Amino acid sequence: MTQWLDADEDRAWRAVRRLLTVLPSRLARDLNQLELSSADYEVLSTLSEKPGRRWGLKDFADKMQWSRSRLSHHAARMESRGLIEREPDPADARGSIYHLTDQGFKLLAQAAPGHLDSVRARFIDHLSPEELAVLEQVARRIADLPD
Repeated sequence: MTQWLDADEDRAWRAVRRLLTVLPSRLARDLNQLELSSADYEVLSTLSEKPGRRWGLKDFADKMQWSRSRLSHHAARMESRGLIEREPDPADARGSIYHLTDQGFKLLAQAAPGHLDSVRARFIDHLSPEELAVLEQVARRIADLPD
């Protein structure tokens, strides 16, 4: 039997749904002014976190919560712009190793301050330290991240 949302739950859920629409849209608009899409920034910043700025397709796609196909197609577009390189993965005949190029890292370094300003203005600055801590705790629980 379906348990319908009560008025408080419904209001909270609708507010979260709206946040999940509005915040990414606004951040994407700000990134576009830096000549990057949200997906581009996610790929660049995720690769930059790895030693040697290299990551295998399967694990990289898992981290991004993308299909291998989606990551492969997006990576091909970024590769044509000189932002990343792909090479065969010796451990996975169907896979590739993705590498953030110096050009890609330079673009990320140029875009990061503007993106962080956007994140701060559109998200962080709207929360008290206590609210931020609670939001982090809730987000970690919902996203199945370790404490």
